[in-house]
Amino acid sequence: MNQNTSVRLAAPAKINLYLHIIGRRPDGYHRLDSLMAFAAVFDTVVVTPADTLSLTVEGPRADALDGLDPEDNLMLRAARALADVAGIETGAHLTLIKRLPTAGGIGGGSADAAAVLRGLYRLWNLDLDDGAMLDLALTLGADVPICLYGRAANVSGIGEVLTPAPALPPVPMLLVNPGVPVPTKEVFGLRNGPYSGPAPLHDAPVNALALANDLAGRRNDLETAARTVADEVSEALERLTDQAGALLTRMSGSGGTCFALFGGEDEAETARQIIAEARPDWWIERTRLITDARALDAEA
Repeated sequence: MNQNTSVRLAAPAKINLYLHIIGRRPDGYHRLDSLMAFAAVFDTVVVTPADTLSLTVEGPRADALDGLDPEDNLMLRAARALADVAGIETGAHLTLIKRLPTAGGIGGGSADAAAVLRGLYRLWNLDLDDGAMLDLALTLGADVPICLYGRAANVSGIGEVLTPAPALPPVPMLLVNPGVPVPTKEVFGLRNGPYSGPAPLHDAPVNALALANDLAGRRNDLETAARTVADEVSEALERLTDQAGALLTRMSGSGGTCFALFGGEDEAETARQIIAEARPDWWIERTRLITDARALDAEA
């Protein structure tokens, strides 16, 4: 591509439609089984040619990154790692328009890093194969591979084994984040009880109700631990469950973003208004479930 052309990409929220913890490796990493898809809400990442690597953060939630060492930002780490692997000596200016909550169980930072990898791949005209890119993504975090893959998948291992999921319907969703810290390490540390078995989704659900019914037999194994860490997670789940038309309510990842699936847009919008009135300080987004995240680039 033209080296003078900026690349603009969507970095959408990753959603764990279910999350089973099925074991633990000798190195301490937990083995997962999850159906991961995406929601049509996103950060925007812009990659622009430059001589050195740099990052600017703006947007409605930019303040959440204030006080953090910019040199340790996952986006810059992703850019440096890709440059090292590809033998690239030039740079790029990265602009992040931050809209998603940080540390919210929806892969915000991972999605941003994956967007950087995709953008620099195009900007630098690279020719690395998919396996090399996914291996690089895993070194940055367990959610980065699925965010780089950009399509709904049955995910196993520690996040690196991706099997294409069946097509998912564009179900209306409501995402709620109460804005309280829910540290991933603490949540995993509090998980107890027997491990779950894998339950990958094989058949494509025809509509929202079918998807909700399929997911009802699965769960998020970290939900109880997250409720212990933050009472607000329990409140978010209860408020979502109380809404008319909510077909399924669940927490994503290690928290604290929770979601509900609805059969119709009107029901989801009514629920959004009710919860927003009661909790105006929360992050609340009405959106839809998507199977192919890259389709959102056109909206970025």
